[in-house]
Amino acid sequence: MKSRFISQWLNAFLADHKLRANSLIITIYGDAIAPHGGTVGIGSLITLIEPLGPNARLVRTSVFRLTREKWLVSERIGRKSYYSLTATGRRRFEHAYRRIYDDPRRQWDGDWQVVFAGGGILSAAQRDMLRRELLWEGFGVIAPGVLAHPYANHDAVLEILQSTGTHDKVVVIEGRSLGALASRPLQELVRECWNLDTIAADYKRFIDCFRPLARAVKAARELDPEQAFCVRSLLIHEFRRVQLRDPQLPRQLLPADWPGESARQVCGELYTLVGPKSEQHLTNVLETADGRLPEVAEYFQRRFNDATASRIEALA
Repeated sequence: MKSRFISQWLNAFLADHKLRANSLIITIYGDAIAPHGGTVGIGSLITLIEPLGPNARLVRTSVFRLTREKWLVSERIGRKSYYSLTATGRRRFEHAYRRIYDDPRRQWDGDWQVVFAGGGILSAAQRDMLRRELLWEGFGVIAPGVLAHPYANHDAVLEILQSTGTHDKVVVIEGRSLGALASRPLQELVRECWNLDTIAADYKRFIDCFRPLARAVKAARELDPEQAFCVRSLLIHEFRRVQLRDPQLPRQLLPADWPGESARQVCGELYTLVGPKSEQHLTNVLETADGRLPEVAEYFQRRFNDATASRIEALA
């Protein structure tokens, strides 16, 4: 039986938020379909997404665009089409989603990674591409042609340099802060180089939106599988939108009232609550060329472990 409160919440959310079908499909593939092998029939995908707004024509158009952009690849078997993640698509998902399900912050000892991309070696196109990719990875511009990040992911930076063709045209240096790691000059540098106020406001909106829903789901005696899937998809879609703009700075460099951790707790708690029923819905609706979905991958069970290992006070 469907919850009236959840139905009302979903209707209000979908009325207030204009969801782009391409982006929503990326969210659903990365969150729900990839752990089940990454391949589904287009007809069952349309059925799955329909309660979230996009109609069949829009889903087909969006899937075609994602195929053209090398996210998906199609295979026709008989009269049915099946869409799978490409190798490139899988790498993109892994790059993005490791931020979402696992808190990447670790103990920081003052290390920095600095990329010097000035001078005339880079073409304008290469410089723009490198800057865009590094900003997406969380780097901040500390001076013209100089980008830096505390404890940046070395493999991710190497991949960016290789993919932009700049690995032999820039200088990458690792350094360490001297003095207190939470000093006022460092705090000022962070405020100048990263737009934390906007990200904090987005996190607060996320909390205000999903915390009441989390409480209602927690109090519900039974969850409807379709509603659970819709909640899970919108939850991850919105958290992903904010999370991928978060530079993932060390806690020592963040404001004392930083809302990112509370947002992660709310997301992890609600994701865990709707997970089993949403998985049931995926199994009921989606199909592959071999019939039912494969069993979910083992890594699915480890999602949000950092946010749900202990009692979550964010819902109190």
